[in-house]
Amino acid sequence: MRGGSTTVGSPSAGARFMLKEIREAPSAAARLLEREGARIRTLGARLRRRRPAGILMAARGSSDNAALYGKYLLETRLGVPVTLAAPSIITLLGGRLRLRRYVAVGISQSGQSTDIVAFLEAARARGALTVAITNQPRSSLARVAHEVVLTHAGDERSVAATKTYLNQLIAFTMLGAEWAGDRRLSRDAAAIPEAQRAVLAQDGDIAGIAERYRYMRECIVAARGYDFATAKELALKLMETCYVVALPLSSADLLHGPIALVEPDFPVFLIASPGPVLAHLADVASRLRARRAETVIFSSEETVLRLASVPIRVAARAEGALAPPIYGVAIQLLACHLSQAKGIDPDHPRGLRKVTRTL
Repeated sequence: MRGGSTTVGSPSAGARFMLKEIREAPSAAARLLEREGARIRTLGARLRRRRPAGILMAARGSSDNAALYGKYLLETRLGVPVTLAAPSIITLLGGRLRLRRYVAVGISQSGQSTDIVAFLEAARARGALTVAITNQPRSSLARVAHEVVLTHAGDERSVAATKTYLNQLIAFTMLGAEWAGDRRLSRDAAAIPEAQRAVLAQDGDIAGIAERYRYMRECIVAARGYDFATAKELALKLMETCYVVALPLSSADLLHGPIALVEPDFPVFLIASPGPVLAHLADVASRLRARRAETVIFSSEETVLRLASVPIRVAARAEGALAPPIYGVAIQLLACHLSQAKGIDPDHPRGLRKVTRTL
């Protein structure tokens, strides 16, 4: 595998909180499904009556990746355009958006991200119906929103978001199902905690795979469709907890130029859940194999796993909108164990705090 020299410490470093909080994902998911269902049903009915022209989402970090998942889900289920906002248009550049027929959604686990709060407050003043998705009911974000969806993830002490991110995804799943009146999606969402437990049972196998990449300095992470949010989240986790330069790409965009980066043994991680985009991912994997890349593939499907240099067989078969909250557990485990293998404490990445405030 293509590596490069780097300083690697004790493989037992850190992860007291991160690994614990990943393992709490199924109970956190079950708590969200149980406690927030009634509120989300009421919100879904309100949104159906409003019939917005569009949806604007504002978030940072892992929450921004959850927003990307929400975009795929809501555009697919509702046919309503969803835009990922640039908060600086309002907070720094003085933009005055006309939002009377819009829904604006702010996503923040802490509810204290300064620019997200300011954006949602401005969107409300400009006529939007505002929704906060947060883990903190008394946060600034919750106070400025018309409606609040609580993620009920419990305390999260590791700097890297784990169960809070996964519960943001599930909150979007629940909201999309209620807004669209999709009873099947609502029923299927109830099975997410058990599927997450199945992936957690693979912890030892994933830890062994992570050890192989302890000298990795750079990589590409690619996917398409719903899985693109998972690819971006894995790239973020590799950057913040493992200090790896990880380039997240749509697998379609990968073929439009960046594949030129891929030399023999260059690490490329693919997220390939079953569904309409799987054939495309298999084609991408074949092209990477022809270039002799070090291709790591997360999937439950043999058709694509057989093309991997290193297959990570996801124990639970999850398709479409249900895949990200389940595959998310697998990518978090990989990042956590890789950080430890590199001798890094993933609970306290250098230069980072749990709450980041930007304007």
